[in-house]
Amino acid sequence: MVDSLFQQLKHTYSGKKVFLTGHTGFKGSWMLKTLSLLGAEIKGYALEPNTKDDLFHLINGNSICNSVIADLRDKKRLEKEIIDFQPDFVFHLAAQPLVRLSYDIPAETFEVNVIGTANVLDGVRLLKNKCDVVLITTDKVYHNNEWIYPYRENDRLGGYDPYSASKACAELLIDSYRNSFFNNKTYDTHNKSIAVARAGNVIGGGDWSKDRLIPDVAKAFASEKPVIIRNPNSVRPWQHVLEPVVGYLLLGANLAEKPLEFNQAYNFGPHLSDALPVEDMLKLTIKSWGKGEYIIEKDETQPHEAGLLKLDISKTISELKWQPKMNAEKAVSITMDWYSQFNNNLININSFTESQIINFINA
Repeated sequence: MVDSLFQQLKHTYSGKKVFLTGHTGFKGSWMLKTLSLLGAEIKGYALEPNTKDDLFHLINGNSICNSVIADLRDKKRLEKEIIDFQPDFVFHLAAQPLVRLSYDIPAETFEVNVIGTANVLDGVRLLKNKCDVVLITTDKVYHNNEWIYPYRENDRLGGYDPYSASKACAELLIDSYRNSFFNNKTYDTHNKSIAVARAGNVIGGGDWSKDRLIPDVAKAFASEKPVIIRNPNSVRPWQHVLEPVVGYLLLGANLAEKPLEFNQAYNFGPHLSDALPVEDMLKLTIKSWGKGEYIIEKDETQPHEAGLLKLDISKTISELKWQPKMNAEKAVSITMDWYSQFNNNLININSFTESQIINFINA
């Protein structure tokens, strides 16, 4: 009898030490909760959550991990926490993740996303034990030609805005470290395997980030106000947050089993039919919520953001045996259901989040 995906992942992570950066963030909190359900021993390293309604607080994050509140740029502290923990796995999710904010704090964005990644890898270099590392970047690392063709892992990297450019720089840094310090030829000496995950736009309950579509929708609908959108025709590869989270875990599991084969970059995104314009996604949220209005307010003076971006996930499907489980409508539906439950205080949101994770993995 073939084990379920949940059992397969539990076999990999149960009882293992996992160092998770960015554990207080939106995606990091979903990752934290999933790892805890799989029986991992987790140490988190991140900045303090922004509000009391952050998902980290709602899932009682402090109770399911050793939570270290510190900055990636604090190199000595980060190295000490990694060395003291002696992890079997490192998942690096911490970042300055917002495009529009990167225009306001460009230098800090590069410091966090590039130097912060170097600091993580320097900490890994100091480990003597076997350790498998998954570094999360973004679909925006590609030099975006605004064409209809989906980007493959071997396409040119680049970045117009500071956020995208910082993530592309991080990828060059990762490649340098992989060649210089974690080379396949000397694996028996260092025992480290380094992979990169590039995910598309994620949605899901518990995201309250500024200038993101779903958080803006959730806040507006809860207060019965119209949603204001800037770029209705911008096309993105939308997916529920659990799609890449499970993908990262599968990548880590493959690294652990075959460290010399999977230390590469992988795209995690929806099928091409779910790369939708912002306005289409907004209509799906209104359908799911049952009501809602929106206003389009284009601002020609606003900072540049990519208008068209698609990912080719064929390599990930072929090599990792991962593929999206939800279409865009389903992803929106369970996302808006989470916000509805949160707003109406109908159930324990921690238990609701847990059930969404288990149902998703077992689907």
